[in-house]
Amino acid sequence: MSKRLLSVLAFAFIVSAAASLLLYKAISSRMKREEKGPMTQVMVATRNLPVGTLISDLDVKVGSWPGPLPPQAITKKEDVVGRGVIANVYEGEPILDSRLAPKGAGAGLAATIPPGMRAVAVRVNEVVGVAGFAVPGMRVDVLVMGQPPGGGAGAGTITRTLLQNIEVLSAGQNIQKDAEGKPVTVQVVNLLVTPEQAEILSLASNDMRIQLVLRNPLDTKEIQTPGTTAAALLGRVAPPAPESRPKSTPVKAQHVVKKEAPAPVVAQRKAPVPIIVEVITGSQRRETKFQQQEESQNP
Repeated sequence: MSKRLLSVLAFAFIVSAAASLLLYKAISSRMKREEKGPMTQVMVATRNLPVGTLISDLDVKVGSWPGPLPPQAITKKEDVVGRGVIANVYEGEPILDSRLAPKGAGAGLAATIPPGMRAVAVRVNEVVGVAGFAVPGMRVDVLVMGQPPGGGAGAGTITRTLLQNIEVLSAGQNIQKDAEGKPVTVQVVNLLVTPEQAEILSLASNDMRIQLVLRNPLDTKEIQTPGTTAAALLGRVAPPAPESRPKSTPVKAQHVVKKEAPAPVVAQRKAPVPIIVEVITGSQRRETKFQQQEESQNP
């Protein structure tokens, strides 16, 4: 094969390879532009913004976001500055309206309370506070222990579940949700409850002992329990029912035959015996009868 032919083949191979590479780059860049779509201006965080932070002018900036914007993304700076953070916002992340408190609500714990809910403080210790694991974001049940009113000392202590699936809003002054769930020893925890639950919890905290029970945040099922007593825990047999009077044996009715009274016996008087007097005169003989008179009876 001549050198001229080899040169032509080599040149053709180089040209085809270069053309293929240019075509590939053109097609891939076009596909990337179609996937990304137009760039949109959005407000992003310049640093990590934890819960309770009041956003300042230096905490946000305008950033470019490819493709469609996330729902509730904020595009104006004046809609962000001065609002409190109620859910963690991370650096470079678009700021969503759902993660910020309403305008004028401020920052801190009050801004994290949803409308219609209340925060109730409960004094805790190592036992009540579940060894410090009652941290923000955890879910707990509230147990109460005490004696029922009017039950007397003999009724003993009763324990029952008062509230279930209650969110811990803060542990002490810490309102940050720890992703690792590290225990925090505090004196007071704030629980997120409804107004009705707040009344129940306030009454129970004054008159009874309270204990928190930690539960899985994914377990939202509420279970109705009857509660338990010290007597049932120790296996005491329930007192017997009061003795009832023995039932009287029914007496069969007997047919009584009424006997008639005997007729009165009337004493019959004997007829008086006549007195016969025999009179003899000479050869004649005659008899004369005299009747005896009945003796009169005294009335």
